[in-house]
Amino acid sequence: MSLDFYRYIDDVTTATLLMNQEKRPSWLLLTYKVPAEPSKFRVAIWRRIRSLGAVYLQNSICVLPTTTEHQRQFRMVQADIDRAGGEAVIFETMALDAKQEERVVTYFKHDRDQDYEEFLDKCVDYKKEIEKEVMADHYTFAEVKENDEDLKKLKNWLERIKTLDFYGAPARATAEQRLVECEELLEVYANEVFEREQGAKGSPLVKPAAAKKTAAKAASKRTGKRSGKP
Repeated sequence: MSLDFYRYIDDVTTATLLMNQEKRPSWLLLTYKVPAEPSKFRVAIWRRIRSLGAVYLQNSICVLPTTTEHQRQFRMVQADIDRAGGEAVIFETMALDAKQEERVVTYFKHDRDQDYEEFLDKCVDYKKEIEKEVMADHYTFAEVKENDEDLKKLKNWLERIKTLDFYGAPARATAEQRLVECEELLEVYANEVFEREQGAKGSPLVKPAAAKKTAAKAASKRTGKRSGKP
């Protein structure tokens, strides 16, 4: 074999390795050590890192997907740790193989699914609150305003979770659908309040309340699920 042939093989191998590296994601890894006291500083650092969407592989070892913004955030955490007398080092790293990579991605998805589950619980509470007002035949603009503010909080909360959902956690689609259901329920309730207010100024309304129908239907579905009926 000629020397040119071996050079060609070497070039192809190098190019293949580079292509494989480009296809695989990399992570920023932060490893740190902070003074034992005061303990509130250790907790503050932990909360700050978790609020970035990072996952812990071990105590004081955490990772984030590699982005310019995440580099900036980790460097800020590193600076705070250094000022407090601790030590921190940031690496850019890749998983050894696809299996290790998927394991880390699973950690991220698990954390976001927990956030989505909390969000779904609040959606249930939100829907129950409107349904309670409907079943009590209590229609006021004050309730519309209050529920509208609560809906805005739900929307903002979901957006914050989605911002940290780097790999598309399974519960994301369900959370988005539940928010749509909350929006629709409030719209029906608000329309009924509007019609009742307008009716009070003129002739009384004779048609049944659409919101009450919607609430009763939603309550029936929940009862059916609890009893095992389809």
